[in-house]
Amino acid sequence: MQYPSPPNQQRYYEQVWDLARQVPYGRVVTYGQIAQRISAPAGVDPQEYKAWSPRWVGDAMAACPDDVPWQRVINAQGKISARPGAQRQRRLLEAEGIVFVNDKVDLKRYQWPGPGHVEEPRQATLF
Repeated sequence: MQYPSPPNQQRYYEQVWDLARQVPYGRVVTYGQIAQRISAPAGVDPQEYKAWSPRWVGDAMAACPDDVPWQRVINAQGKISARPGAQRQRRLLEAEGIVFVNDKVDLKRYQWPGPGHVEEPRQATLF
């Protein structure tokens, strides 16, 4: 299925990358969460934006510069989207201390709440 691109693709991608750069080590964010923090571009209907923006974020992450921690962006189910590089993404996240259970990240535990939220210290989990 074909979908439209953002009107000013480069500007939109730069907004996505700026947000992704803020995701702290050991945290993740979803494509949709990033999309929600970016206003719909001028001339794009808000409902249309809501429908396409997570895909636009995915496209931006696929084209991101080397300084963007791309591995910290996952899908809304807490999974790594199936694509080339998925195994590397998982290894990078695991190296940051993120635990996968049944191929999923516990978003309640690892999801970054976004800019402006003070991170509370994470406690070690006892098994």
